[in-house]
Amino acid sequence: MVQSKVFARNRALGYVSNHVPLVTRYILRRKEHYVVTCVGREFHTYGCKHFTLLSVSSMHADDITCLATDTFHVYTASGNDIYAWRRGTELKHTYRGHECEVHILLPFGAHLLSVDESSTLKVWDIKEESLLLELHFSNSVFRISALMHPNTYMNKILLGSEQGELQLWNIKLTKMVHAYQGWRSAVTALEQAPAIDVAAVGLSNGRIVLHNLKYDETIFDLVQDWGPVISISFRTDGHPIMATGSQGGQIVLWNLERRMVESQLCNAHDAAVTGLRYIPNEPLLVSSSPDNSLKLWIFDMADGAGRLLRIREGHPEPPTIARFYGNDGNYLLTAGGDSSIRLFSTVTEILNKSLGRASFNRKASKKKGHSVDDPLLMPPIIELASEVTREKEWCNIAATHSGLGVVTTWSSHLQKMGDHKLLPEKFKSDYSVSATSLCLTRCGNFVVIGYNTGHVDRFNIQSGIHRGSYGGESGAHEGPVKGVMVDDLNQTLVTAGRDARILFWDFKPKQGKCTAAKILILDESVEWIRCHNESSLVAIALENFDIVLMDLDTRRIVRNFQGHEGRITDACFNPDSRWLITASMDCTIRTWDIPSSHLIDIFQVPEACVSLSFSPTAEFLATAHVRNLGIFLWSNRTLYSHVSLKAVSKDDMIPEVGLPGSSVEVEKVDEDDVVVAGEPDYVSPDQLDSDLITMSAVAQSRWQNLLDIDIIKRRNKPRQPPKVPEAAPFFLPTIPSLQVRFDFSDVKADENTEGTRVHPDVQNLTSFNNSLQSVTDNFSNVIEKLKAMGPSNIDFEIQSLSLDESSAEFSMLQFMKMLHCMMEQQTDFELSQAYLAVFLKWHGTAISENNMLRDYLRKIQKAQTRNWLTLREKLFYNLSVVQSFKKNIK
Repeated sequence: MVQSKVFARNRALGYVSNHVPLVTRYILRRKEHYVVTCVGREFHTYGCKHFTLLSVSSMHADDITCLATDTFHVYTASGNDIYAWRRGTELKHTYRGHECEVHILLPFGAHLLSVDESSTLKVWDIKEESLLLELHFSNSVFRISALMHPNTYMNKILLGSEQGELQLWNIKLTKMVHAYQGWRSAVTALEQAPAIDVAAVGLSNGRIVLHNLKYDETIFDLVQDWGPVISISFRTDGHPIMATGSQGGQIVLWNLERRMVESQLCNAHDAAVTGLRYIPNEPLLVSSSPDNSLKLWIFDMADGAGRLLRIREGHPEPPTIARFYGNDGNYLLTAGGDSSIRLFSTVTEILNKSLGRASFNRKASKKKGHSVDDPLLMPPIIELASEVTREKEWCNIAATHSGLGVVTTWSSHLQKMGDHKLLPEKFKSDYSVSATSLCLTRCGNFVVIGYNTGHVDRFNIQSGIHRGSYGGESGAHEGPVKGVMVDDLNQTLVTAGRDARILFWDFKPKQGKCTAAKILILDESVEWIRCHNESSLVAIALENFDIVLMDLDTRRIVRNFQGHEGRITDACFNPDSRWLITASMDCTIRTWDIPSSHLIDIFQVPEACVSLSFSPTAEFLATAHVRNLGIFLWSNRTLYSHVSLKAVSKDDMIPEVGLPGSSVEVEKVDEDDVVVAGEPDYVSPDQLDSDLITMSAVAQSRWQNLLDIDIIKRRNKPRQPPKVPEAAPFFLPTIPSLQVRFDFSDVKADENTEGTRVHPDVQNLTSFNNSLQSVTDNFSNVIEKLKAMGPSNIDFEIQSLSLDESSAEFSMLQFMKMLHCMMEQQTDFELSQAYLAVFLKWHGTAISENNMLRDYLRKIQKAQTRNWLTLREKLFYNLSVVQSFKKNIK
């Protein structure tokens, strides 16, 4: 499987429920009711006590179409297949055989009933996974829309149809027991009433019929004013209450004894109440809806009305903005088309927070209660700016709204919308003005806002007072302002407009000065800007799908990235500002290496990414996509594995990567994965080029102080001589080196041992001197021995070259040949110079008195001069290039 080199799928945040009705089950061991909701290809399991997310299932091949539960299993239908799960995550059984999509499931003792879109009903043996019975119905005559098992009716099930008729079947005998004429309206819900033989039938015309199945008589019927009855549930704790859900999000509570409405929850949800379940023997009602929310209602008020006890919710409409909030990467600040701002925790969903919805009159809207068509709700949020510096003192979030000049303020600490709405006096009567960009300063005191008229204004966010304008009455730009930013020290304000100009202003302009300090003109109009304050880099998106980088310090364009084939929607920097991650409407997410200007990663997603943000800890990349209600997290591979970040070629295949699911995905390493496969470790050769001088990798402490070793010894000489122990333990003498090697030169050989007898004069030579004298051409082994020694040992070995008078001349000549070999190979340059200096220090007089050694020293001098000239040329060239760059920058 080909995938991204840098990013791996982690998990999705913000999913709670969809249109599939919830189901409940009781766990005897935990003595708690569980609520199971569907979120696309997975299902979530919540505990009723604290509404904690307990488990997330594995991802199905297709979207889940229906849910069902019994004592042991959770049943899911995905496409044409049915699955049985234990403990919410362990797949136990799979049932295959349907030719159409399954949309109804009903556990029935040891059997499981399933109905597909062609109205084919099948009965399965749960344990054996075998098909026991199959019934076919015609969609034109009896299209099955609901299924129920009446209590005490052995082997019987009740079928409801879109034609409005009901049928009672005995599945053991495979025959229809009775047909009910119906009420000429599609059956949308079937629910067993607490009374035996009575079933509640919900119809698409809004009627709820309480029907006696035994005598085929209608006891009474009720009419719901909110339209079709989507769901029905009965209270079982001694109160004769029935709850029904509507398509508009209302929940109606009916008193069955009085046969009238007891109370209503008018704005329970923003969409149809598809899931509705009373917790058995408790005054608790659980509801779910496609508005991506799950709510628990408790009925403990004096008038019998319900109140909201617990809630789990996400965005009811796809979010368009996602930004990491804070410096620890634990929260994501999101906003979208529902005019709400939310904080999602990347640690646990319990810490998720909602800051509410933007409203023109917050107090009046709070009394009235939010609804989808509420005229007090403000238009969708299109841009956010936040800062944590003053979050506990006043509002620290500012937001612009589509088509509005008003900028709203929010408090993350109080988790609510602020009282100030920022709008200059000159625009209060002009409804055509809209805020197009904004920025919150790092000190948390000021908000800078750009408008579609070209004006730029500054407000104090604490008091909401207007503090200044930029550009005078005509505005700062000729056209909409597409981006504003302020540096960390509040010295410089940068504005970018559709007029393709970047303007630099003094943040606090002098009195009477309304002109920009500098103007930078681009080739294309600006779409938006994104900044990285720590590095002074600013990413500027252009209308030609290019993105350029500007250095705020030098005020110049330093990089230009090309390659996107659609409008660039968002971009962000990684924490150390070495990468720029961009998203576009061409459904690709690209990672650019800023120092090298190369594209190092690219992958394609099913839906275009509209917003992305990199975690301050470099752990996650968060993305928001069109037509998706969740926020998706991607792990940074480079934090836990070696990744080869070589440039991506234009001819390389673009990998297609699916969006993460709700559960944390464990990455599987594929041996055939050519993109992520690690490259072999690069081993540098000893010499890169014959024209270069190579230094050694030996630590400086082993050669830098060789000339001063006698001074160091005198300084480190102990004041008192070491005391010899009374009974010194036996030990083997070692050869001085980095590796422990024993010296057996003084060991007496056995009299009977036959071997080569060494002349007594040679016994004065050290091990290194012996090796040096035995070499003829290749000195590599001798050089490695010398590298392994410490400074004191090197000094001792070089002094010992003249220890034996008979072989001193030959030893010094061999040492000089070794130095000449190092210089000719142009390797270990600094070592050869250090060894030569020590050699001349101890043996300079002897060399001057010996003609052969003096002639060979001239040969070494020529090689040394040649190497030094090469090294000096390279150094001077590099210094010249650096000086030239410095002059150009200034």
